[in-house]
Amino acid sequence: MKVMLVNGSSREKGCTYTALSEVSDSLNQEGIQTELVWLGQGALRDCIGCGQCNARHPGCVFDDDCVNEMIAKAKEADGFVFGTPVYYAHPSGRILSALDRMFYAGKSAFSHKPGAAIASARRAGTTASVDVLNKYFTIAEMPVVSSSYWNMVHGNRPEEVTHDLEGLQIMRNLGRNMAWLLKCLEAGKNQGLVIPENEYTQKTNFIR
Repeated sequence: MKVMLVNGSSREKGCTYTALSEVSDSLNQEGIQTELVWLGQGALRDCIGCGQCNARHPGCVFDDDCVNEMIAKAKEADGFVFGTPVYYAHPSGRILSALDRMFYAGKSAFSHKPGAAIASARRAGTTASVDVLNKYFTIAEMPVVSSSYWNMVHGNRPEEVTHDLEGLQIMRNLGRNMAWLLKCLEAGKNQGLVIPENEYTQKTNFIR
């Protein structure tokens, strides 16, 4: 089993990376493989709602950034942890642009796989940021993994995050909870449990 951890910060080895690394180490101790991937610093397109990914184009129609690579990696993963720094009490625009396109063009790669969101802030805005990321999971029918407190760490620099002992403990507990759920899902699969088949989608986003 393998968990993909996505660093949505523009800083490769900053506070968000420090928190994700703590989750990764905890998962490894439980026998779960991990891959920590970074969205990078380059330009990253927003979704333009062209709908081509639902028509004749595999993945996102734009192939000049990391999104299709991320979707390909997601297909091979069994669970996910998305990490974001907090900017103006909100997730980074980088991770939102990536997730909009990843989930729109590659929803099946995430469906029914466990997901968790973590946020890193100097002071405030973490719960709001985690709430935003959790919405990607719930629309893709993903079990949401929690910890012993809200999934957040505090610090303005990585060395400050290492002093947030409670935050690091929350990250380790999150990793253990993710590992436990993955093992439960695997056990159920081995016993013949299958993913439920949904009813055909009825869209009522208008007034008749």
